[in-house]
Amino acid sequence: MLPKLAPIDMLAIVLVIIGGLNWGLYAFGFNLVSRLLGWMPILETVVYVVVALAAIYLAVLTPKLSKQ
Repeated sequence: MLPKLAPIDMLAIVLVIIGGLNWGLYAFGFNLVSRLLGWMPILETVVYVVVALAAIYLAVLTPKLSKQ
């Protein structure tokens, strides 16, 4: 049985999925984050940092979940 996830865990999962989809689009020459936020480079960078932090959070969380 899967453990119940906290809202922060679900947010991290959603952010990493969005980041993964953006990478997939990037492989075909389309960067959605840049397209949406390219006019505001600081905000674009913030999005990338938040997605990276979510990935790090999940990298730390996943082994803990597998032990439960």
